[in-house]
Amino acid sequence: MILTAAELESLVKVQHSSPHRLLGMHPLGNGSGLVARAFLPSAREVEVVPVEEPDKPRFKLERLHPAGLFEGMTHEANQVYAYNLIITYTNGNIRYVRDPYSFLPTLGETDLFLFGQGNERRIYEKLGAQLREFDGVAGASFAVWAPNARQVSLVGDFNDWDGRTHPMRLLGTSGVWELFIPGVKAGVHYKFEIKNSRGRVVLKTDPFGFFFEVPPKNAALVWDYRRFEWSDEDWMQKRRQWNPFRAPISIYEVHLGSWKKKSLGESPGYRELAEPLIEYAKKLGFTHVEFLPVAEHAYYPSWGYQVTGFYAPTSRYGTPEDFQYLVNAIHCAGIGVIIDWVPAHFPRDDWALARFDGTALFEHEDPRLGAHQDWGTLIFNYGRNEVRNFLVANALFWCNRFHVDGLRVDAVASILYLDYSRRPGEWIPNRYGGRENLEAIEFLKQVNHLVHTEFPGTVTVAEESTAWPQVTRPPHLGGLGFSFKWNMGWMHDTLKYISRDPVHRKYHQNDLTFAMLYHYHENFILPLSHDEVVHGKRSLLEKMPGDDWRKFANLRLLLGYQWLFPGKKLLFMGGEFGQRSEWSANAELEWRLLDMGPYHRGTQRFVIDLNQLYRSEPACWQADYEYGGFFWVDSYDHENSVLSFVRQNLESSRRLLVVLNLTPVPRSPYRIGLPQPGVWLEVLNSDAIQYGGSGTGNPHGVCAESTPQHHQPCSGVFTLPPLSIVAFRPSDETVPRQTA
Repeated sequence: MILTAAELESLVKVQHSSPHRLLGMHPLGNGSGLVARAFLPSAREVEVVPVEEPDKPRFKLERLHPAGLFEGMTHEANQVYAYNLIITYTNGNIRYVRDPYSFLPTLGETDLFLFGQGNERRIYEKLGAQLREFDGVAGASFAVWAPNARQVSLVGDFNDWDGRTHPMRLLGTSGVWELFIPGVKAGVHYKFEIKNSRGRVVLKTDPFGFFFEVPPKNAALVWDYRRFEWSDEDWMQKRRQWNPFRAPISIYEVHLGSWKKKSLGESPGYRELAEPLIEYAKKLGFTHVEFLPVAEHAYYPSWGYQVTGFYAPTSRYGTPEDFQYLVNAIHCAGIGVIIDWVPAHFPRDDWALARFDGTALFEHEDPRLGAHQDWGTLIFNYGRNEVRNFLVANALFWCNRFHVDGLRVDAVASILYLDYSRRPGEWIPNRYGGRENLEAIEFLKQVNHLVHTEFPGTVTVAEESTAWPQVTRPPHLGGLGFSFKWNMGWMHDTLKYISRDPVHRKYHQNDLTFAMLYHYHENFILPLSHDEVVHGKRSLLEKMPGDDWRKFANLRLLLGYQWLFPGKKLLFMGGEFGQRSEWSANAELEWRLLDMGPYHRGTQRFVIDLNQLYRSEPACWQADYEYGGFFWVDSYDHENSVLSFVRQNLESSRRLLVVLNLTPVPRSPYRIGLPQPGVWLEVLNSDAIQYGGSGTGNPHGVCAESTPQHHQPCSGVFTLPPLSIVAFRPSDETVPRQTA
C-alpha cells in the first residue's frame, strides 16, 4: 500500500473532496509503473483490462480494506491508458465497466468562472445530469453546486443508492461537485447524498433536474429533453417579427390538472390535453393560452406556485417531451403559450432547495430577508451570483427548450420590497436605508433584457400589485423591462363596482373610469384570473347581483367591458361560460352547465363573438398604449349609470363606439356624441337573444346627426338595452380623421 493512513481513511469513510486524486489510474511517483484504485463496497474481485490498446497490461486489484478499497500496480507501463474494470460482486454478478474515476472534469474553467459571475446563460447544459459521450464513452455527467458541503456522493439506480460507491470531486473553489459515470442512460433515478456543513448526511434532489418521479416521490431522472423534433418553425419565425404591443392578445388562463378530467377523475396528460384544448381555444378565438405553473411541485394544492423542480415540467401529466408536444401542437394551431414562472420563493421541503448544503445557500440566512411570512416559503438570495444565474438561466431554459412565448412572473411585489407583508422591525433596509430590494431589481432587469434579446417576440408579464414605477419600461430608461403588467387596480375596481346592486352604482362610477387616469403609465393586461375565483371570493357569475337573468347580463357586461377597454385580456377558465362554483383544483370545470338552459351557452357564444370582433378590429388593440387610441365620449352620466367611449386605431381610420348601460333600465331614446357623420352599425350587443338577453338594440344602426354632443361634432339617438354593453362601427370607414 502506498496510500497514507489519512488518505486511506478519507476514502473508506467517504471524506475526500477530490477522490479522483486517489481513485482511478495514476503514474507511480518514481515513474516505474502505474497504480490503480477503486472503492467498491460490494465487490469481491476487481481487475483492470485495457480497452483501446490491447498491448497494455491487464492486472488485478487487491483488497486494501474490508470496506471495499482495492489497489493494484503494474510495472509494464508508465503512461495512463483507457481501461475497464471487471468487477465480481459478492453475490456472484459480474460487471464490465469503465472506471468513473478515469475521466477528466466535464466542466471547464470558463464554465465555472461564468457561473461564479452569474453569467453562464446555459448553465442548465453544464450542471445537473447531462447525457453525453465523453472521450468516446457514453454515459452521464453529474454536477451540483454545494460549496459548503463536506462531501457529496451520487446515489441512484446504478449503485443501489449506496453513497460510498460514487463520491464526487470538488472543482477548485467553485463549490461545484462533479462526476462522469459511464453507461448511465435516460430514465435512471438519482439524487445527491450530501454530508452538509454540520456533518449530517441528507438526500437532495437535483436543482437542475429535467424530470422527476411523480409526487410525492422526488428522485430526479436522467433525461434528454433534446430528443423532441419540433415542427413549429412557421410560428417561431413569425414570432420573431411580432410586435405584441400593437397586436391582439386575449389569453385563456388554464390550470392543467382541472380543466377537464377523465372518466375516473384523473387528469389527462399533456398529449391527451392537446387536441381538446386546442379545439376549444380556437373555437373561442383566444390568441394565447396561459398555464398556471407547469414546473415540478410536490404539493398539488399549491397549484404549482411552490416549485421544487425549476427545470422540469411536472411529471403528473407526462414527460418533458409530452409537454414539448403540447406546446408544439398549440403553436401549429396558431396559438401562443405563456407559462407562470415563480422566482419569488420556494418551499421548505428538506429534500429540495432549502438549506441545500446545510447552509442558507439559495435563500438568506436571516429570516427577515429569507422567509415569506404569509406563505411559509423561502426567498431567493438574488444578490448571490450563482443563485441569480440559476434563476436567469431558468427563464431562458423555458424559452429555449420548450419554445414558450411568454413568462408571467408571479408575486413581483414580494420580490421588489424588503418589507413586503412585514411589520416594522421584521425587515432589514437596503444599504441606503430604503425598502427596495436592490439586488432583486437588478435580477428582474437582467431576466427581462435577456429574454427579450435572446428570444425576440417573447413577452414577460409582471403580476405587480403596487404602484412601482416603470414596470414595463426598458431597463436603460430606468424601468424593470417587463413587456406587460397585470392591471390589478382595474381588476379590483371593476369587480367591486360590478358586484354592487345597480341601484347604488351611480354613486361609484369613478370605479370604472379611474383606470384611465393611470392607463398610459404602463403596458397593461386586464386580468380576471384564477385568484379572483377561489378562497371564498366566489366565481365571476356569483359575484354578480340579482337573479339569474341579471347575473348573466352583468357577467356579459363585465366581459364586454374587459375586451373593449384598452389593454390586453386575460380570462381564467370557466369564466367564459359562467361557472357557478368557485374553481377547485381537484375537480374539472362544470362543463355540464353548457347543457342546462340558454345562459351558460349564451355567455360562451358571447365570448366567441367578443374575440372575433376583437381580433378583426384594429381599433380594439392597435393603439392600446397610445394616447390617440381611446377617448371618453361621456363618463359623467352617473345618474343613469351610462358610460361611452371610442376605441380607434393609430390613424383613427377605424373606430368603435362602446356604450355601457349599467342598470337594468332600458334607455331610449338616448343621445350620444359621435366623432364623425354617417351610419353607425351595431356590431356587438350583449343583450342579444343568442346570448340569453332580451333582444333590445339597434338592429338598423344609428344615423349620426349634425347636432354636437359631448364635445363631438355629431350625435345620434340610441336604444340602450338593460345591463348591456353595445359597440358600433361606422359603416363608411374611409371618412377622414376628425379631432375628438
